[in-house]
Amino acid sequence: MPVARLEPHDDFLRVYFTEGAGPRHADFHWFWLRHNSELDRHPLTRERIVCSSELPFELRPRDARVSEDGSAVDIDWGDRADGQVSRYAAAWLLTHAYAADRAAAPPPPSDASALTLDFARLEAPLGPLAVRRLQEDGALVVRGFGLDTEALIDVFAAQRLSVIETHFGRIEDLRTDNTTNKNTDQLGYTDSAIQLHTDQPFLERPPRYQLLHSQRPADVGGDSSVVDALAAARHLADLDRPAFDLLRTMPVTFHRKQKDFERVLVSPLLDFDAPGGFRIRYSYFTLAPHRAPFAEMEAWYRAYNRFAKLVRDERHQYRFRLEAGDFLIYDNWRMLHARTAFSGPRWLRGVYFDTQARF
Repeated sequence: MPVARLEPHDDFLRVYFTEGAGPRHADFHWFWLRHNSELDRHPLTRERIVCSSELPFELRPRDARVSEDGSAVDIDWGDRADGQVSRYAAAWLLTHAYAADRAAAPPPPSDASALTLDFARLEAPLGPLAVRRLQEDGALVVRGFGLDTEALIDVFAAQRLSVIETHFGRIEDLRTDNTTNKNTDQLGYTDSAIQLHTDQPFLERPPRYQLLHSQRPADVGGDSSVVDALAAARHLADLDRPAFDLLRTMPVTFHRKQKDFERVLVSPLLDFDAPGGFRIRYSYFTLAPHRAPFAEMEAWYRAYNRFAKLVRDERHQYRFRLEAGDFLIYDNWRMLHARTAFSGPRWLRGVYFDTQARF
């Protein structure tokens, strides 16, 4: 079965074969391919002369292509002075295919237009539509609603979503000159960039939804991004099951300390037993020093860093700018959110909702 085409990915190469009795495609990690290069064998004995420990783990090739007759895959690793490339015969790849016809879990989506609606063009009531989109996609951006936050609260109250008052108050006026809210000694009231996170991970039950209603955009910067952490978790499980399992099982400490507020909570990052089937707690700025067995601490950091690298990749983010009158509402148990640094009097109003009233 000759090779039909190649599909390179960050961590692996997908090789498609022509139609036949065998698999339609097979996936091979770049590192596995590099370790099995025939160029690293003794010319007489054909024994391997390079140990995998001598190779950089996160290597990527300069080029990968199908040979002219389709009988092999040629990979240029870009590290050989003699310019030779590694050749992998199609028959050899089929014999050693350890992930034949693998159905990969896709990375988080990034097309912001798929989340976005124009309020002036809606043909159905906003409330039911928004709740349905929250359940399906985890977030919704609506353009041109207007500046009345109380009217927007009424829209969601009609869908039985209760406003949740937190230690910031009932409505957060997220602006650098805020003088009305409680506990403004945190990043949201500055003009600094805030990287991806969930809100209130230090509470036993963080608010389920957050509304961010734009009153005035920044002069420069202040763009928003959200990431589907459920899709990211499934993608990580597909790529690196031990890392996924560590993030599900190893508890870490979240600690929020402000002038008039303090909470501590210990929990794993990923919870697939939460109501609704999933909840993530993810906040680099409230992640406190945590305790773990010495032999497991570095493994947890490797797992966390791999997940962080995945969600911080802009290819896996919905990115957009909220103009005056626009709003974002998202599932705080499923989605991560962030903003870029800005200048000028940016003003968003933040409201938390949940499916049950509580204080």
